[in-house]
Amino acid sequence: MSRIAARFASLRAEGRGALITFLEAWDPDASTSLDILRGMPAAGADLIEIGCPFTDPMADGPTIQVAGKRALKAGANMHRTLALVRDFRVGDNATPIVLMGYLNPILSYGVEKFCTDAAVAGVDGLIVVDLPSEESDLMVPLATANGLDIIRLVAPTTDEARLPKVLDGSSGFVYYVSITGITGTRTASAEDLAAAIPKVRHATDLPIAIGFGVRTPAQAAAAVQAADAAVVASALIETLAGTLDKDGHAQPDTVRRVLDHVRALADGVRGARKAA
Repeated sequence: MSRIAARFASLRAEGRGALITFLEAWDPDASTSLDILRGMPAAGADLIEIGCPFTDPMADGPTIQVAGKRALKAGANMHRTLALVRDFRVGDNATPIVLMGYLNPILSYGVEKFCTDAAVAGVDGLIVVDLPSEESDLMVPLATANGLDIIRLVAPTTDEARLPKVLDGSSGFVYYVSITGITGTRTASAEDLAAAIPKVRHATDLPIAIGFGVRTPAQAAAAVQAADAAVVASALIETLAGTLDKDGHAQPDTVRRVLDHVRALADGVRGARKAA
Protein backbone atom coordinates (compact mmCIF):
# COMPACT_ATOMS: atom_id res chain seq x y z
CA MET A 1 0.00 0.00 0.00
CA SER A 2 1.33 3.45 -0.92
CA ARG A 3 1.94 6.06 1.78
CA ILE A 4 -0.98 8.09 0.43
CA ALA A 5 -3.41 5.16 0.52
CA ALA A 6 -2.16 4.12 3.95
CA ARG A 7 -2.59 7.62 5.37
CA PHE A 8 -6.15 8.00 4.09
CA ALA A 9 -7.03 4.50 5.36
CA SER A 10 -5.68 5.40 8.79
CA LEU A 11 -7.60 8.67 8.90
CA ARG A 12 -10.77 6.93 7.74
CA ALA A 13 -10.40 4.50 10.64
CA GLU A 14 -10.04 7.47 13.00
CA GLY A 15 -13.15 9.04 11.52
CA ARG A 16 -11.53 12.30 10.49
CA GLY A 17 -10.46 14.17 7.41
CA ALA A 18 -6.96 15.08 6.29
CA LEU A 19 -5.10 18.37 6.30
CA ILE A 20 -2.87 18.75 3.25
CA THR A 21 -0.46 21.66 3.58
CA PHE A 22 1.61 23.30 0.87
CA LEU A 23 5.01 24.92 0.65
CA GLU A 24 6.99 26.13 -2.33
CA ALA A 25 10.36 24.39 -2.51
CA TRP A 26 13.21 26.74 -1.55
CA ASP A 27 10.91 29.59 -0.52
CA PRO A 28 12.47 31.83 0.68
CA ASP A 29 15.66 29.73 0.84
CA ALA A 30 16.75 26.09 1.12
CA SER A 31 17.22 25.83 4.88
CA THR A 32 14.03 27.67 5.86
CA SER A 33 12.03 25.59 3.41
CA LEU A 34 13.45 22.37 4.86
CA ASP A 35 12.79 23.50 8.45
CA ILE A 36 9.15 24.25 7.60
CA LEU A 37 8.78 20.95 5.76
CA ARG A 38 10.25 18.98 8.67
CA GLY A 39 7.99 20.76 11.16
CA MET A 40 4.70 20.36 9.32
CA PRO A 41 3.84 16.77 10.34
CA ALA A 42 4.22 17.47 14.07
CA ALA A 43 2.16 20.65 13.60
CA GLY A 44 -0.71 18.60 12.19
CA ALA A 45 -0.16 18.16 8.45
CA ASP A 46 -1.34 14.72 7.31
CA LEU A 47 0.00 15.02 3.77
CA ILE A 48 2.28 17.68 2.28
CA GLU A 49 2.34 19.20 -1.19
CA ILE A 50 5.59 20.72 -2.39
CA GLY A 51 5.40 23.23 -5.21
CA CYS A 52 8.03 22.93 -7.92
CA PRO A 53 9.10 26.48 -8.81
CA PHE A 54 8.51 27.39 -12.45
CA THR A 55 8.69 30.61 -14.44
CA ASP A 56 5.19 30.30 -15.95
CA PRO A 57 2.83 28.90 -13.27
CA MET A 58 -0.42 29.54 -15.09
CA ALA A 59 -2.78 28.09 -12.45
CA ASP A 60 -1.19 29.88 -9.51
CA GLY A 61 -2.42 33.13 -8.09
CA PRO A 62 -0.17 36.09 -7.21
CA THR A 63 0.81 34.73 -3.80
CA ILE A 64 2.27 31.47 -5.07
CA GLN A 65 3.70 33.16 -8.17
CA VAL A 66 5.74 35.47 -5.93
CA ALA A 67 6.78 32.49 -3.78
CA GLY A 68 8.04 30.76 -6.91
CA LYS A 69 10.03 33.85 -7.89
CA ARG A 70 11.63 33.97 -4.44
CA ALA A 71 12.52 30.29 -4.72
CA LEU A 72 13.98 30.61 -8.21
CA LYS A 73 16.03 33.60 -7.07
CA ALA A 74 17.35 31.46 -4.22
CA GLY A 75 18.49 28.83 -6.72
CA ALA A 76 15.60 26.37 -6.85
CA ASN A 77 15.35 23.84 -9.67
CA MET A 78 13.93 20.35 -10.04
CA HIS A 79 17.10 18.61 -8.88
CA ARG A 80 17.14 20.72 -5.71
CA THR A 81 13.43 20.16 -5.13
CA LEU A 82 14.02 16.40 -5.16
CA ALA A 83 16.98 16.90 -2.84
CA LEU A 84 14.63 18.70 -0.43
CA VAL A 85 12.44 15.58 -0.35
CA ARG A 86 15.45 13.34 0.20
CA ASP A 87 16.58 15.46 3.14
CA PHE A 88 13.06 15.31 4.62
CA ARG A 89 12.96 11.52 4.29
CA VAL A 90 16.04 11.17 6.51
CA GLY A 91 13.80 11.87 9.50
CA ASP A 92 10.29 11.03 8.23
CA ASN A 93 9.42 7.91 6.26
CA ALA A 94 5.68 8.06 6.89
CA THR A 95 4.24 11.42 5.78
CA PRO A 96 3.05 11.35 2.15
CA ILE A 97 4.73 13.88 -0.13
CA VAL A 98 3.13 15.12 -3.35
CA LEU A 99 4.94 17.28 -5.87
CA MET A 100 2.75 19.86 -7.59
CA GLY A 101 4.02 21.57 -10.70
CA TYR A 102 4.01 21.91 -14.46
CA LEU A 103 4.95 19.72 -17.37
CA ASN A 104 7.73 21.83 -18.90
CA PRO A 105 10.31 21.32 -16.12
CA ILE A 106 9.57 17.58 -16.15
CA LEU A 107 10.09 17.40 -19.90
CA SER A 108 13.35 19.31 -19.51
CA TYR A 109 14.47 16.90 -16.80
CA GLY A 110 13.36 13.86 -18.83
CA VAL A 111 10.09 12.15 -17.91
CA GLU A 112 11.52 8.69 -17.29
CA LYS A 113 14.48 10.00 -15.26
CA PHE A 114 12.19 12.33 -13.32
CA CYS A 115 9.81 9.53 -12.31
CA THR A 116 12.73 7.32 -11.27
CA ASP A 117 14.50 10.06 -9.33
CA ALA A 118 11.30 11.27 -7.67
CA ALA A 119 10.51 7.77 -6.42
CA VAL A 120 14.05 7.28 -5.12
CA ALA A 121 13.89 10.65 -3.33
CA GLY A 122 10.73 9.59 -1.50
CA VAL A 123 7.98 11.32 -3.48
CA ASP A 124 4.60 9.57 -3.34
CA GLY A 125 2.44 11.42 -5.84
CA LEU A 126 2.48 13.94 -8.67
CA ILE A 127 0.08 16.71 -9.62
CA VAL A 128 1.00 17.98 -13.07
CA VAL A 129 -1.32 20.91 -13.52
CA ASP A 130 -1.08 21.27 -17.29
CA LEU A 131 -0.90 17.60 -18.32
CA PRO A 132 -4.02 17.00 -20.46
CA SER A 133 -5.96 13.80 -19.87
CA GLU A 134 -5.61 13.06 -23.57
CA GLU A 135 -1.81 13.01 -23.19
CA SER A 136 -1.60 11.25 -19.83
CA ASP A 137 0.16 8.27 -21.42
CA LEU A 138 3.21 10.54 -21.48
CA MET A 139 3.57 10.09 -17.71
CA VAL A 140 1.12 7.60 -16.23
CA PRO A 141 2.91 4.36 -17.25
CA LEU A 142 6.29 5.65 -16.04
CA ALA A 143 4.85 7.04 -12.82
CA THR A 144 2.96 3.82 -12.12
CA ALA A 145 6.06 1.73 -12.80
CA ASN A 146 7.86 3.74 -10.13
CA GLY A 147 5.05 3.56 -7.57
CA LEU A 148 4.03 7.21 -7.97
CA ASP A 149 0.38 8.21 -7.79
CA ILE A 150 -0.88 10.52 -10.52
CA ILE A 151 -3.35 12.87 -8.86
CA ARG A 152 -5.78 14.52 -11.22
CA LEU A 153 -7.48 17.89 -10.92
CA VAL A 154 -11.26 18.07 -11.26
CA ALA A 155 -12.85 21.51 -11.68
CA PRO A 156 -16.39 22.82 -11.21
CA THR A 157 -16.57 22.95 -15.01
CA THR A 158 -15.77 19.23 -15.39
CA ASP A 159 -19.09 17.70 -16.37
CA GLU A 160 -20.21 14.14 -15.60
CA ALA A 161 -19.51 13.00 -19.14
CA ARG A 162 -15.87 14.10 -18.94
CA LEU A 163 -15.15 12.96 -15.38
CA PRO A 164 -14.27 9.35 -16.31
CA LYS A 165 -11.78 10.59 -18.91
CA VAL A 166 -10.14 12.99 -16.46
CA LEU A 167 -9.91 10.32 -13.76
CA ASP A 168 -8.66 7.52 -16.00
CA GLY A 169 -5.34 6.31 -14.64
CA SER A 170 -5.54 8.48 -11.53
CA SER A 171 -4.62 7.21 -8.07
CA GLY A 172 -3.89 8.46 -4.57
CA PHE A 173 -6.68 10.99 -4.30
CA VAL A 174 -8.66 13.39 -6.46
CA TYR A 175 -7.91 17.10 -6.14
CA TYR A 176 -11.16 19.03 -6.48
CA VAL A 177 -10.47 22.60 -7.58
CA SER A 178 -13.30 24.31 -5.75
CA ILE A 179 -13.33 27.51 -7.82
CA THR A 180 -12.86 28.51 -11.42
CA GLY A 181 -9.73 30.58 -11.77
CA ILE A 182 -6.33 30.74 -10.11
CA THR A 183 -5.26 29.78 -6.60
CA GLY A 184 -5.90 31.90 -3.54
CA THR A 185 -8.39 34.34 -5.06
CA ARG A 186 -11.76 33.36 -3.58
CA THR A 187 -13.54 30.54 -1.74
CA ALA A 188 -16.32 28.13 -2.69
CA SER A 189 -19.43 28.14 -0.52
CA ALA A 190 -20.55 25.14 1.52
CA GLU A 191 -23.58 24.94 -0.75
CA ASP A 192 -21.35 24.75 -3.85
CA LEU A 193 -19.32 21.93 -2.32
CA ALA A 194 -22.39 20.03 -1.16
CA ALA A 195 -23.68 20.05 -4.73
CA ALA A 196 -20.38 19.25 -6.44
CA ILE A 197 -18.67 16.59 -4.32
CA PRO A 198 -21.37 13.86 -4.68
CA LYS A 199 -20.92 14.04 -8.46
CA VAL A 200 -17.22 13.36 -8.09
CA ARG A 201 -17.85 10.56 -5.59
CA HIS A 202 -20.15 8.92 -8.07
CA ALA A 203 -17.25 8.71 -10.53
CA THR A 204 -14.48 7.44 -8.23
CA ASP A 205 -13.72 5.52 -5.05
CA LEU A 206 -10.60 7.62 -4.42
CA PRO A 207 -10.50 10.13 -1.53
CA ILE A 208 -11.38 13.67 -2.54
CA ALA A 209 -9.35 16.69 -1.43
CA ILE A 210 -10.70 20.23 -1.78
CA GLY A 211 -8.28 23.02 -2.64
CA PHE A 212 -7.96 26.46 -4.31
CA GLY A 213 -9.52 28.92 -1.87
CA VAL A 214 -9.36 27.04 1.45
CA ARG A 215 -7.76 29.58 3.76
CA THR A 216 -9.06 29.47 7.34
CA PRO A 217 -9.56 26.74 9.97
CA ALA A 218 -13.33 27.11 9.48
CA GLN A 219 -13.04 26.69 5.71
CA ALA A 220 -10.74 23.69 6.17
CA ALA A 221 -13.29 22.19 8.54
CA ALA A 222 -16.07 22.73 5.99
CA ALA A 223 -13.94 21.06 3.33
CA VAL A 224 -13.45 17.86 5.34
CA GLN A 225 -17.12 17.78 6.18
CA ALA A 226 -17.91 17.78 2.46
CA ALA A 227 -14.97 15.63 1.31
CA ASP A 228 -11.94 13.74 2.66
CA ALA A 229 -9.24 16.41 2.83
CA ALA A 230 -8.61 20.14 2.83
CA VAL A 231 -5.67 21.62 0.92
CA VAL A 232 -4.29 24.92 2.20
CA ALA A 233 -1.66 26.67 0.11
CA SER A 234 -1.85 30.42 -0.50
CA ALA A 235 -2.81 31.27 3.08
CA LEU A 236 0.31 29.53 4.42
CA ILE A 237 2.50 31.26 1.84
CA GLU A 238 0.99 34.60 2.88
CA THR A 239 1.89 33.88 6.49
CA LEU A 240 5.46 33.09 5.44
CA ALA A 241 5.68 36.18 3.23
CA GLY A 242 4.46 38.36 6.09
CA THR A 243 7.51 37.42 8.15
CA LEU A 244 10.17 38.25 5.55
CA ASP A 245 12.31 41.37 5.61
CA LYS A 246 12.26 43.96 2.82
CA ASP A 247 14.76 41.89 0.81
CA GLY A 248 12.68 38.72 1.08
CA HIS A 249 14.87 37.02 3.68
CA ALA A 250 13.55 34.80 6.47
CA GLN A 251 13.51 36.14 10.02
CA PRO A 252 13.91 34.26 13.33
CA ASP A 253 10.14 33.77 13.69
CA THR A 254 9.41 32.71 10.08
CA VAL A 255 9.31 28.96 10.67
CA ARG A 256 7.42 29.24 13.95
CA ARG A 257 4.69 31.45 12.52
CA VAL A 258 4.08 29.18 9.53
CA LEU A 259 3.90 26.12 11.79
CA ASP A 260 1.57 27.94 14.21
CA HIS A 261 -0.72 28.53 11.25
CA VAL A 262 -0.58 24.83 10.39
CA ARG A 263 -1.55 23.98 13.99
CA ALA A 264 -4.58 26.25 13.81
CA LEU A 265 -5.69 24.65 10.55
CA ALA A 266 -5.15 21.17 12.00
CA ASP A 267 -7.31 22.05 15.01
CA GLY A 268 -10.09 23.08 12.64
CA VAL A 269 -9.84 19.91 10.58
CA ARG A 270 -9.62 17.57 13.57
CA GLY A 271 -12.60 19.11 15.28
CA ALA A 272 -14.77 19.35 12.17
CA ARG A 273 -16.56 16.01 12.21
CA LYS A 274 -16.87 15.97 15.99
CA ALA A 275 -18.63 19.31 15.78
CA ALA A 276 -20.86 18.03 12.99
